[in-house]
Amino acid sequence: MEVKFFTRNGPLLLNALNQSNKLGLMKKASFVFVFDTVEEARVIAESLSPEIKHKIPKTNVDVSISKKTFTLEIEAKDVSSLRAACNSYLRWINTALDVKKTV
Repeated sequence: MEVKFFTRNGPLLLNALNQSNKLGLMKKASFVFVFDTVEEARVIAESLSPEIKHKIPKTNVDVSISKKTFTLEIEAKDVSSLRAACNSYLRWINTALDVKKTV
């Protein structure tokens, strides 16, 4: 599996810290996971479904799947909310991957 981290203007933490919230700009982080199979990407996406339905305050989450690629985009009103949401979703993905390995 390959993991890439993207933001609008550079590395995740630097980008989030440098954006101004004065204009009401949302902070955004995007994570792209490229799995070995289409099935792996689908299983991870399905495992996150309950968490996506239960929203984290001050955040919007969008997920998409294209073949073996799973994309997670998180927008938040402030840096601390973005960091909390990123940590939560990345932890849930890691847990899903660990469970998949043992099953």
